[in-house]
Amino acid sequence: MKVASKRKTSGAKADAAGKKTPTAWEKVALARDAKRPHVRDFIAAMCDGFEELHGDRLAADDPAMVAGFGRIGQHRVLVIGHNKGANVEENVASNFGMANPDGYRKAMRLAKLAERFGCQVVTFVDTPGAYPGREAEERGQAEAIAKSLEFFAGLETPVTVVITGEGGSGGALAIAVGDNVLMMENAVYSVISPEGCAGILWRDGSKAPEAAEALKITAHDLEKLGAIDGIIPEPAGGAQKNPAAACRAVKKAVLASLDALAKTPREELVKRRYAKLRAYGNFF
Repeated sequence: MKVASKRKTSGAKADAAGKKTPTAWEKVALARDAKRPHVRDFIAAMCDGFEELHGDRLAADDPAMVAGFGRIGQHRVLVIGHNKGANVEENVASNFGMANPDGYRKAMRLAKLAERFGCQVVTFVDTPGAYPGREAEERGQAEAIAKSLEFFAGLETPVTVVITGEGGSGGALAIAVGDNVLMMENAVYSVISPEGCAGILWRDGSKAPEAAEALKITAHDLEKLGAIDGIIPEPAGGAQKNPAAACRAVKKAVLASLDALAKTPREELVKRRYAKLRAYGNFF
């Protein structure tokens, strides 16, 4: 396999205007920055009257997946998002945003309520991946992710997805099936982490920067490939430099999506979403 095996990564590149843009590996670091706004920050900045709900009604409540109803502008919405936490204590309590099957089943349970009551769904994706522990596997992690993909593909209410940090593997995909998939400028989205890819291809974790470049995990690469629908600009230096401004930019983009999707007849939503999913991978 010849995937970028000879490619060397350098520092930030310059665009046509002479502005330096981060490399793919540098964007991985930005996406993982603990000071970036997290799902609760976005909820606080964007939602009015947010009421968090808990439990999957089968086994447990997963703190790695936050979900609840509120309003964004004039729209009634269900907000679902991976919860990484903002400090070490919150990181540990929320399992660093790596959801268990209970989290995905909670998301589906509440999305069904949103469909029933005519609320749009907004999901915030920020996870290194689904939790791979023994208990998660025993409770059906793979089945929960597969079911979530199927469920959101056929959900008869509009779904807006925002990838805010890491969009890692099936853990991200499970709540990233939507009508509009938006991505923050310095977020990343991939089937595997650069470190995991480097370990598989070259058995050498030090080649993670090369893997990041080859995987095409940045917002601009994914927009060119048709995997996302839009990029949300970040403040200079990244969202962690000015979280309030980053939240305002996300709210503006989400409101535009909500307004547009509200005008789409419900019977067309699933057809369009299905056609969009089927088109992934068609580059010519």
